[in-house]
Amino acid sequence: MDTMTLEQIFAALTPNPDDPKPLYLQLEDRLRALITSGALRLGDAMPPERELAEMTGVSRVTIRKALAQLVQAGILTQKPGAGTFVAGRIEQPLSVLLGFSEDMRARGYEPGSIWINKIVSGVSPDEAMSLGIAPNARVVRLKRIRTANGQPIAIETAVTSQHYIEDPDMVGDSFYEALRVRHLLPVRALQRIRARIASQEEQQLLQLEAPAAVLEIERRSFLPDGKVLEVTFSSYRADLYDFVVELGTSGEKI
Repeated sequence: MDTMTLEQIFAALTPNPDDPKPLYLQLEDRLRALITSGALRLGDAMPPERELAEMTGVSRVTIRKALAQLVQAGILTQKPGAGTFVAGRIEQPLSVLLGFSEDMRARGYEPGSIWINKIVSGVSPDEAMSLGIAPNARVVRLKRIRTANGQPIAIETAVTSQHYIEDPDMVGDSFYEALRVRHLLPVRALQRIRARIASQEEQQLLQLEAPAAVLEIERRSFLPDGKVLEVTFSSYRADLYDFVVELGTSGEKI
């Protein structure tokens, strides 16, 4: 966030006195919009309550209530003695199968892509085995940097049989949306996660300082008939992304 435009950015939070919606909810909506638009990015610090009150013309109590709503939603985070920040980590539940774009929008972030390549090519032996297709089959390979509010989050390579996507240019911002219009959404997936040190290319593409860790993820998703729809290889920034799984007991006493 550019400190020279700090006052200008937060002046946009000023509520409309003619709006019947409570002031704290107006502030909450405007803060969400600043985060979604990329004016505020992951990890950015919020000004102190006193300064926000002066910039917006509302009480500190109203400011505090609006911030509390966004902290509860996981959009902001508060660190004792340090202040309030745009949530610096993104958590993805492992029990929910979502595309990246859908997942980011559900969290109030604007997803984006920086394409590295979209090509049709031959399938590698490992990909043929993962996809369950012939060794001489053709596949669509989609490689890009995935972003949230303009900040690089992951490098993703999705591979699917050309039987499902004939032309890679059919895929726009969302791979799953391209599948959805063809009635090809997966119903389940298997996902393997490993932690490792980022390669030099990953450090450059994800804007990391060496040495840095990434989460290496391989996901295979399946259609209702059990066929593999796609295999995706991703490298997520370990400093910004967490994967969370809810566990339960088997029902036996422990």
